[in-house]
Amino acid sequence: MSTTPEYFTLGVGMASQHPLLALLAYVGGLSASSGLIIVTTLALSGMALNHLVLPLYQPPAEGSIYRWLKWTRRGLIVAILVAGYGFYLILGTRQDLAHLGIVAFVATLQFLPGVLSVLYWPTANRRGFIAGLLGGMLVWMVTMLMPLLGDVQGFYVPLLNLVYVMDDTSWHMAAIASLAVNVLLFTLISLFSSASAEEVSAAEACTVDNVRRPQRRELYAASPQEFATQLAKPLGARTAQREVEQALRDLYLPFDERRPYALRRLRDRIEANLSGLMGPSVAQDIVETFLPYKAAGGESYVTEDIHFIESRLEDYHSRLTGLAAELDALRRYHRQTLQELPMGVCSLATDHEILMWNKAMEELTGISSQRVVGSRLATLDEPWRALLLGFINLPDQHLHKQNLSIDGHTRWLNLHKAAIAEPLATGSSGLVLLVEDHTDTQLLEDKLVHSERLASIGRLAAGVAHEIGNPITGIACLAQNLREEREEDGEISELSSQILEQTKRVSRIVQSLMSFAHAGAHQTSEEPVNLAQVAQDAIGLLALNRRNFEIHFLTCASRTTGPKVTRSAWRRY
Repeated sequence: MSTTPEYFTLGVGMASQHPLLALLAYVGGLSASSGLIIVTTLALSGMALNHLVLPLYQPPAEGSIYRWLKWTRRGLIVAILVAGYGFYLILGTRQDLAHLGIVAFVATLQFLPGVLSVLYWPTANRRGFIAGLLGGMLVWMVTMLMPLLGDVQGFYVPLLNLVYVMDDTSWHMAAIASLAVNVLLFTLISLFSSASAEEVSAAEACTVDNVRRPQRRELYAASPQEFATQLAKPLGARTAQREVEQALRDLYLPFDERRPYALRRLRDRIEANLSGLMGPSVAQDIVETFLPYKAAGGESYVTEDIHFIESRLEDYHSRLTGLAAELDALRRYHRQTLQELPMGVCSLATDHEILMWNKAMEELTGISSQRVVGSRLATLDEPWRALLLGFINLPDQHLHKQNLSIDGHTRWLNLHKAAIAEPLATGSSGLVLLVEDHTDTQLLEDKLVHSERLASIGRLAAGVAHEIGNPITGIACLAQNLREEREEDGEISELSSQILEQTKRVSRIVQSLMSFAHAGAHQTSEEPVNLAQVAQDAIGLLALNRRNFEIHFLTCASRTTGPKVTRSAWRRY
């Protein structure tokens, strides 16, 4: 018996008079067709919901949006099944499956020019795409759909003096003609019309030979709670809160996150989650409407999100080859150099967002880079916030020996800054701050200054002692003469003796002071030292201190073999 190719398996069982084989073929065909209908219906219902229903009507925010979407999709599934059955009633059994598949394939082929242009031709725009699609679909309807529905065997094309006959061997002519009209209209209208800013941005994001350059802009919403508040307007409070919490869990971010970089990632994640729920068009419209970026002076402050690019490059590291891999290796080398630099490095954008915070900066401030990168400089803890903000506002490029009190300890810092242009940022530039810890050097300088001051005092003391020695010698001579001349006068002799004794005491003190002052001089030779005399001189100097008036110094000497004498001294209060 004769049968069409799609029923060949069933026809084998019937021709062989084998009912069981025919039953198995029937059950298999029924299962395959049922599975295809289910998969196709579910896919069509999702596309119809995301691209037809939701762009025209959005669910109310008062009720449960999830329930509304579920029942709307179920209604679309029923409508698609009814429409498919109606199409079957119109066609009947006059057309085989292969013919229907060819007609559907040529219709789907009309989207090919638009898909390829998105990837390889950024100049294309939606006007050209819509015009080409309408022109190609019109040719398809005339050459393939009308003969399918109206049982038209063929028609005459006067422009080409051609008679088109619709049969199994001429469908390629309809496909070529429809694609030619599609591409011609698409190309001409795209060339003679300009693309909008949104189309240019989409083309840059989708072009295969272009790496997407994400923009770093500031959002109006400054916290996840504000995200939920804004999204509650179109989605409802419960749904908005649930979507924000889900996005935070996906990104492993805390609910009190306030870093601008993290908030931009949160916005993108919410848009991606809503795209799976409502479709990309509706999700993008909701996010752009209720979570917009700020605009400064009528023009958006736009620059590249350096931190996002860094994270993307880290993810693609193992997949880069050739020149891209070499450039990535060079980037990693320079970044590692900055990270290991023994000087604090902080890179700032024009809006004072922190783009880099190296290891030396972490050790100096005690603040980790994961905490501050992507946040504003004004969110730093004191005293670093006041120090860095104050230095930024100064006209000087360098600030030396700036003292800073940290945990009860004083540190001295040298600060330097330099302007650096940001990518894509017109008329604005960021800053690179260098913070150098000068504490150890400052402490060493203070010690050197103190030592120099002590040396100066020693030289001064030596000079003063030398000048005092001359009058003391004169006083001693006069007292000695007076005692020799008035030996018969006992009172004058006793006073002269007392004067001589006091002048000897002053001489010993002066001699001890001069010896102490000269003790720091560089000695080129070694010689024995009388330790007993050194101890006695030290006691003489200590006895001059007012606080030591009530202290008695006792020395106990024990002689040893040899020219040196060892003495021990203690205090008795």
